[in-house]
Amino acid sequence: MSAARDALSHCVTVECATSADRAFAFLTDGGALGRWAFGCWGAAPRGEGLFVGRSLFDDQEIWVRIVDEPRLGIVDYHLGRSPDMLIPRISARVVPGPTVGRDRDHCLLSLMAWRPADMDDARWERLSANHEAEIHLIKALLQR
Repeated sequence: MSAARDALSHCVTVECATSADRAFAFLTDGGALGRWAFGCWGAAPRGEGLFVGRSLFDDQEIWVRIVDEPRLGIVDYHLGRSPDMLIPRISARVVPGPTVGRDRDHCLLSLMAWRPADMDDARWERLSANHEAEIHLIKALLQR
């Protein structure tokens, strides 16, 4: 797989056989984050709404603050190498099934990433590929 070298963002979406409320609760659960985010594996709470996990690729520590907007179904993940360096780079969106002509017990889930200017092509390609896999992992965990 090759992500476009000049891409500024990446988005993946799946349909999930679960309610939008359940999907949103899962995406805002910092403990659950550590079960599906390859870049924040094993995320654990550190107080004040912060979580810390490790990348499965380079074993580096990553800090996360989850900021949600339930009314809009939006979850922003503020990421950084330390709690004072967090920036909103990843976002998730949950769309209730009826909004897009599906059943009430279904929803659409999207993961979006924005590419920082200093991210090299190899790292961007890896992040994009991760999201392609992570969205399916989220779906599987929700549909168990």
